[in-house]
This record gives sequence, C-alpha cells and structure tokens, in this order.
Amino acid sequence: MRVIAVVNQKGGCGKTTTAINLAGCLSADGARVLVVDLDPQAHATLGLGVDPEQLDTNLYEILAEANPRRAIREICLEIDAGLHLAPSGVVLSALEQKLGAEPVEQRTKRLSRALEEVREDFDYALIDCPPTVGLLTFNALRAASEAIVPLETSSFGIHGAQKLLETIALLGERVGHELDVRVLPTLYDGRTRYGRETLAQIRETFGDLCFDSVIRHNVKLREAAARGRPIQRITRRANGTIDYAALAVEVALRSPELAPSRADGPRQDPGKPGLPCREVILRFRDVGADEVRIAGDFNGWVPDKGVFSIVEAEGEARVWTKILQLAPGGYQYRYVVDGEWREDPDNPETTRSAVGGRNSLLQVR
Repeated sequence: MRVIAVVNQKGGCGKTTTAINLAGCLSADGARVLVVDLDPQAHATLGLGVDPEQLDTNLYEILAEANPRRAIREICLEIDAGLHLAPSGVVLSALEQKLGAEPVEQRTKRLSRALEEVREDFDYALIDCPPTVGLLTFNALRAASEAIVPLETSSFGIHGAQKLLETIALLGERVGHELDVRVLPTLYDGRTRYGRETLAQIRETFGDLCFDSVIRHNVKLREAAARGRPIQRITRRANGTIDYAALAVEVALRSPELAPSRADGPRQDPGKPGLPCREVILRFRDVGADEVRIAGDFNGWVPDKGVFSIVEAEGEARVWTKILQLAPGGYQYRYVVDGEWREDPDNPETTRSAVGGRNSLLQVR
C-alpha cells in the first residue's frame, strides 16, 4: 500500500479537494483506495457524503489509545466500489492535549501503526491533513512514504510551501524518515497573466518536484463536494475531472512497481546487450499549447527526462521536436500537454495503460 499525505499548513489550497478527487479517480481506474481524514474539521468526511455528527466512532478511538480496542478497518466506511473512508470528527482536536505527556517517538507513530493493519487491504491510503503543523500532521508524515503539497498559484502559496518543505526535511533529519515530496499547482486560472506567470514561477522554484498536472479553478469541484461525491462520479467533462484524472495517471505511473529498473539511462534490449542506441525523433504540432513534454518507460515516466527538445513556429501552430536516444525494442509513451496527459495524435499504435487510458507505442528497430 502506498501511503500519501496531502499536506500544506495553509488553508484553502485544495488539500481536501485533492484527497477526495484523486481518490475518486484512482478507484475508478480499479485501485482500492482509503481516504484517511485527519482534519478535525472533517471536510473530507463531509466531502464524501458522511455526516461526522451521526457517527459513533471515528479516528480518535484509533489514535487516542496505545492499544485501541478497535482496528482501523472497523471504523472504515465504504463510500463506493474501491473507495473507503476513515472518518474524522471534532474530537480529534483534543488528541494533542491527551497525548502531550507521551514521548514524541510514540505519539507520532499512532497512525503508522494503525495503517499497518490494513496494508494488504488497499493499494493507496490518502491522508487529508489539517492546516497546521502539529501532532496530527506529524502522524501523517510519519505514516506516509510520499507527500503531495497542493499549492495555490499565488506568491504567498510559494513562500508557505517552501517553509513546509523545510519542515518535512527537518522531520527526515530528526527521525530518519524521508518522504518523496511533490508539489501540485492548484486553483490555476490560465486566462490571467498573473496566473500564467505564477505557474511559471512555481515550476522554476520547485523544478522536478512539481507535478506536470495542474488543477484548474473549477466551480464543478465545489458542486461535487456539496453533493458529497468525487467529481469523477458526477461528470466526466468538467475541467476538474480531466485534471484529477491526469494527476491520477501521473501518481500511478510514478509507482515503484511500474518504474523501470534503469530509469536514469536509456533502456537496452535484454536480448542484445551492448547494442548502440539510435536517435529517435518525434514531433507534436498544436495551435494552442504552451508546453509539451514527453514521458515513457524509456525515462521512468518523468516528462522530458533525458530528452532534447526543440520548439519551432509553423504558421499559427508550434511544433515540438523530441529527440531521444533509444536501444532497439518496444516502448510506451505519452505527451504531457499543458499538464494534460495525451496519446500521440500522429501514432495510431496504442495499448491500454495499466493505470487507465491508452499509451502510444513506439517500436525502435
């Protein structure tokens, strides 16, 4: 089970929205997903259609005692096929005071121990963290191996995210627990110059830590939350659905199980060791795109890693030329066009992806 904390000490940046809708898209692709609502405000619980005031039990019972009488699976609620919830409640806000006398090592590992019990039951556990850096957030970071930092496209958001990354790095130093951290731009409005400039600043500041997916500002996301459903369960055409589906693909493709064993270099044909790589040229033409990158099993699904790119104008369109050095063999790939994953429109050869959608096929001879 991959445990991913969705964390940012700043409120209003899309943490709960990301946890709910990423979970919805991953489960729609066939994954077994548990949403862990670790925020006493219980917004993820409400956003999945559950009234916390009507529940007899929640995460407090699991985390408050060193030897809880119940396992976490006993409080989990099935929201939909493949989608479960470990609910929250306002009583969680009392946890820090209750555990204040315990050693740090013990009180920050409560959630980690609880999730061990369901490690075989789910493919993903997405933890919605509170907008503070306190005991609950540290429990989430200790339990997780990965962290997603939703970052609204604003200068204040960039400053806050930098501070959070420092906190996560400090955690790694103090307790020897490192996380794979990635930044997710949210609330993006590409119609404004400010939005485009801020997104460019985020990518420049955080570099490879940034997801290629971008979550656009979309009122349908709020409507879905009000109806207590992930947006994917309500409409497949809204920008919110498209953006979180792209994020789900990107998250799944970065799984250690799907990464090639030699992600840092060109793949060799196992039947012909030492065979020289060949230059492969792919072109993508588009009228409205601002950024086009390429990712595949030849570069560990990290967009444009190890790829030489050329951008040229062709009338009203722009043409992106991607030059790769590949050994003979078969490869799967997709383009990332302004944060959206797409097949190659000039290549009819495709195959179904293990994480949903279709990948283009490239045969190097």
